[in-house]
Amino acid sequence: MPPDQTEPQTKPQSDPWPTELRLGKDRASLAVVFDSGDRFELPAEYLRVKSPSAEVQGHSPDERKTVPGKRNVTILDVLPVGNYAVRLVFDDMHSTGIYSWAYLLELGRNREIYWQDYLDELAAKGMTREPAKR
Repeated sequence: MPPDQTEPQTKPQSDPWPTELRLGKDRASLAVVFDSGDRFELPAEYLRVKSPSAEVQGHSPDERKTVPGKRNVTILDVLPVGNYAVRLVFDDMHSTGIYSWAYLLELGRNREIYWQDYLDELAAKGMTREPAKR
């Protein structure tokens, strides 16, 4: 890895606890604030393409899928899962990802790296962020 880039942070120092989860009025982002002081505004498109669901992540790294065409996706609902996560329901009807507090923290802290990796994957596979024309 080039010296100007850092490795993604996958292990938080302690268990994160969200003090606020707020769906944007336009449903295009989710604001997350943690007791650690971390604050993130996570776009719906980013959350959708990084869904922790088996449909996206597969059951091994070799099965992980690149999800194109989600530029305009929005979040319809944020549903609690116990006291450790939320399930996001997107307007493309994807709703199987369980976003743990630790995973939301990881997505926030590594957004720049993960987003660039996603854009690079799209380009390498000849895919686009634009939704398919109907």
